[in-house]
Amino acid sequence: MLTAAVVVPRPPSGRRTFTHWSFSPTAATVPLVRARVRAVLEGWRLSLDLSDVMLLAVSELVTNVVRHAASVTDRLRVTVAFEEGRLRLDVADGDPSLPRVGPVDLDAEGGRGLAIVGLLVAEAGGEVSVVAGRCGKAVRVCLPAG
Repeated sequence: MLTAAVVVPRPPSGRRTFTHWSFSPTAATVPLVRARVRAVLEGWRLSLDLSDVMLLAVSELVTNVVRHAASVTDRLRVTVAFEEGRLRLDVADGDPSLPRVGPVDLDAEGGRGLAIVGLLVAEAGGEVSVVAGRCGKAVRVCLPAG
């Protein structure tokens, strides 16, 4: 349960503002991260459509870390940034394995979440990318905030 959310005011146009958290990758983390990201987006007074896309993305990406990387890493990092009229979400973990991106198996019981996020983000004029690093990877969502 959240005790109090910190509301971050909307950053002035062109100014870089970001919020960063670190969590253990457990199932209980998903709603906690979503609530924190929601509080930041509400504080920035972004459109409901834009916020909905980001909230779906953060839920899916954090769930993917919990399901696929928790056995390899003990931390996940979430960053929400507003810079130069763009909203950015990074969900990073310590697992060097990159997510599988490709054709979606419509008969599979899972494996469609990242594809759905990609479609929604593209429809909103944004992009999804994977940033590989020495200590793992980050899945990044960028959306125009204007």
